[in-house]
Amino acid sequence: MTKTMASTTDQAWKGVALLTFLGTAAILGVSVGLNYLLLFSEALTPFGRSMITAILLPVVLGVPLFLFVGLKQIELRRYRRELDKSATFDTTTGCLNGAVFTSMVERRTARPSVPGPKSGAFLVIHSEHLRSINLRFGLEWGDQALRLIASTIQSSVRAEDLVGRMGTSMFGVFLAGATEAEAREIGERIRARIAQVYFAPKGTEDALTVKVGGVVFENQVEFADMFRSAEQRMAGVRDGAAFELTHLHS
Repeated sequence: MTKTMASTTDQAWKGVALLTFLGTAAILGVSVGLNYLLLFSEALTPFGRSMITAILLPVVLGVPLFLFVGLKQIELRRYRRELDKSATFDTTTGCLNGAVFTSMVERRTARPSVPGPKSGAFLVIHSEHLRSINLRFGLEWGDQALRLIASTIQSSVRAEDLVGRMGTSMFGVFLAGATEAEAREIGERIRARIAQVYFAPKGTEDALTVKVGGVVFENQVEFADMFRSAEQRMAGVRDGAAFELTHLHS
C-alpha cells in the first residue's frame, strides 16, 4: 500500500516537472520568435516594436495561463463540494449520514447554549423486508427500495425536520418542537405513504413496509436515551399497528 502511494506521488511530481519544462520552453519560444520577427520589420520603430512586445506577449501567454488556472480552481471547488457532500450525506439515500445526524440532533437537544426549542419528538423507522429484497432480487434493488423509502420520509416531514440514515435499514427523524399530535400524524403519514409506494423489482410488484417507533420529550435529553427508547417502541410494533409513541421523561 505504501509503495503504491509513493509510486503515485512520484508519477504526479514527474507530471508537474514535465509540464513546467514544456510550458517554460513554449513561453521562451514564443518570446524569442516574436522578437526575432519584429527585429526585421522596417515599418516599425524601436519604440513600436517594444510596445507590441509589451502588449502582445502578456496577452498570448497570460490568457491561456490564467484560463488554465481558473478552470483548475473551478474543478477544485467542485471536488470540495463533492467531498463535503459525501462527508455529510449518505451516498445511497441522500439523507444525513449517521454521524452528522447524531451530531445535529445532539446540538439541538442537549446543549443549553444552542437556541431553539428543547421539546420535540424523535422517530425511528425500520425497513422490515430489506434483507429479503436483497436476497431475492439483489443489492441494487435493495438500494432502490432504500431510496424510495428515504424520499418518501423526506417528503412526509416538515422543512425544518432532520432525516438521517442510522443503519443498513434504519432511519431516524428528529421533529424539533413537535407536539405528540404532530409527531403521531407525521409517523402515521410516513408509514401510510411508504405502504403505497410502487415498487416492482424485475417486474414483480412488492410492498414496502416499515415499522415506526418514537418518543416525545419536553426537556433537554441525551441522544442515546432518545434513540434507545424510540428503538424499543419500534421493536414492540405489532403487524398491522400504526406505530408506537411514548413520552420520554428526562
